[in-house]
Amino acid sequence: MTHATLPYTTLIDTLWPTTGRSNSVLRGAALAMVGSLLLALSAKIQVPLFPVPMTFGTLAILTLGMAYGWRLAGATLMLYMIEGAIGLPVFAGTPEKGIGLAYMMGSTGGYLLGYTLAAMAVGWLAQQGWDRTFLGTALAMLVGNALIYIPGLIWLGVLFGWDKPIFEWGFTPFILGDVIKLGLAMVILPLAWQVMGKRSQDSLGEKRPSA
Repeated sequence: MTHATLPYTTLIDTLWPTTGRSNSVLRGAALAMVGSLLLALSAKIQVPLFPVPMTFGTLAILTLGMAYGWRLAGATLMLYMIEGAIGLPVFAGTPEKGIGLAYMMGSTGGYLLGYTLAAMAVGWLAQQGWDRTFLGTALAMLVGNALIYIPGLIWLGVLFGWDKPIFEWGFTPFILGDVIKLGLAMVILPLAWQVMGKRSQDSLGEKRPSA
């Protein structure tokens, strides 16, 4: 029985196609390592914003997820989590607010789980063609954000109790930043596909013999 293939290729598959099984393994490992490094760097970037500074961690996670597709995105996020678990300061707030498993089991633990779920979900949606349009990308990003917040808020409730202002702690302060990042993502990915399409057309035009 053959496995069903998803109808659309990802951005990374278009930029760097696989050419064999051994090449595919090396390519996947390289992309996962590069992706985890980008996630770590993006988590450290802060932009002053009211009421809390905006980091680019979630933008990187969701954009990378859509560019990589669900399998590679999942592998990259797992590598990222392993790096954090062994004590590397790859998350926002590390090492200042803790490090390793102790940090991961703290108040951000649910969001970290959500990162992996969200990256894989938007990666799957990208392989359905959602990243080709502004509207599709925006809807995929909304799905991804929901998958980050749901386990994040549930874990906050478990840790601190549902009588606490969980939404005021873990959701409302980040809305403005998420709207800004959603707007950036819904422009970046469709434009990338438009550029790729134009390059393909230009390449075909160069190869086509003149009359």
